Amino acid sequence: MPSFSYQAISETGTTVKGAIEADSEAMAESLLSSKGYVPLKISAARVGAAKASLWTWIKEKTGALKPQDLILFTKQFRSMLHAGVPILRLMQVLEAQTENKVLKMVIAQMAQDIRGGATLFEATEKHPAVFSSLYRSMVRAGELSGSLPDVLSRLVYIIEHETKIRSDIKAALQYPKIVVLALGIAFFVLLTFVIPKFVAIFAKAGLTLPLPTKIAMLMYQFLSNYWHVIIAVIASLIFVLRAYFKTNAGRLVKDAFFLRLPIFGPLFNKAALSRFASIFAILHSSGVPVLTSMSILAGTIGNSAIAREFERVREKMGEGQGIAAPLRSAKYFTPMVVDMVAIGEETGNIEDMLREITIHYDDEVAYAVKGLSDAIGPILIVGLAAVVGFFALAIFLPMWDLTKMVK
Repeated sequence: MPSFSYQAISETGTTVKGAIEADSEAMAESLLSSKGYVPLKISAARVGAAKASLWTWIKEKTGALKPQDLILFTKQFRSMLHAGVPILRLMQVLEAQTENKVLKMVIAQMAQDIRGGATLFEATEKHPAVFSSLYRSMVRAGELSGSLPDVLSRLVYIIEHETKIRSDIKAALQYPKIVVLALGIAFFVLLTFVIPKFVAIFAKAGLTLPLPTKIAMLMYQFLSNYWHVIIAVIASLIFVLRAYFKTNAGRLVKDAFFLRLPIFGPLFNKAALSRFASIFAILHSSGVPVLTSMSILAGTIGNSAIAREFERVREKMGEGQGIAAPLRSAKYFTPMVVDMVAIGEETGNIEDMLREITIHYDDEVAYAVKGLSDAIGPILIVGLAAVVGFFALAIFLPMWDLTKMVK
């Protein structure tokens, strides 16, 4: 009979662990319940369990969790909490029906922490790879204000909203990535396999090679003679840049560079402004203090250059300058955003103004994504024409001379 390891709560309220023999997990759960235990976790005992647990831990630390899994978890949590299901029972149900192994392990750990007297916020604090600082801060605000179900509804909106924006941008870049990859492969194949064979034929015929063909041959010789140096330089450059971009200074340089790009910069800036307005509105309506909201925004905006501006805005707000005045002197915030925030401060309906900003920049992002797709098309056509034209000249110019010689 198969053996199952379990973790359960005894009648005295203590957590017990052990193994039990049963035909299935359902039977093991029934046997434990008949003994007066409340099952927390039941899994088939196997030799590789330790390795599986280690791999699950590694995946959690690397944040291996899809947005859809987090959205589903948050929706189910909100629904059961709104229905009045006790928190421990709620966590038990979520653990049982969650398919993602990483999230299942996290839920089990959270339930154990809550059982030990921790709040939901304190339980989420132990899993920063799964729950972002925004998520944790919102949970804390919901617990303090007593409106956790409403806060979770807003969290679901934020996650779905940002997931949609990311998917739209990825979809717009999918075609250019494929075309650039195909161009790179075609360039490599023509340069290393096609051009040398034609050049050998032209050399036997004693032709004087035109400039495009000479350039192509020089590129081929450099690639064939120094390919190991090229690979070493590229690998070293990637390693150094990745290490540098992980530092605060490197991340700041990279993010500021992206914001200055001709086509992509405005898109990234508009997406950041939409995120700022939507998150700030939700934090403000959830009762989070403004200075705390600015700290949260600085950590969740997704761009170090804009986050640094939030820190400066927060410092000025701490001096009693309000919200609109510090934003007016900060980079990356458009006059429309500043003016609508100022109107919201004056009229006392800043949440409505922030929601209007969110709607506006959501539309702007959608138009920018479409404009990105429209703009990249001609650029790719020009690049394709340049590659094809270069190799056409490199091959057909000497062939034309060869034809005239034969005649």
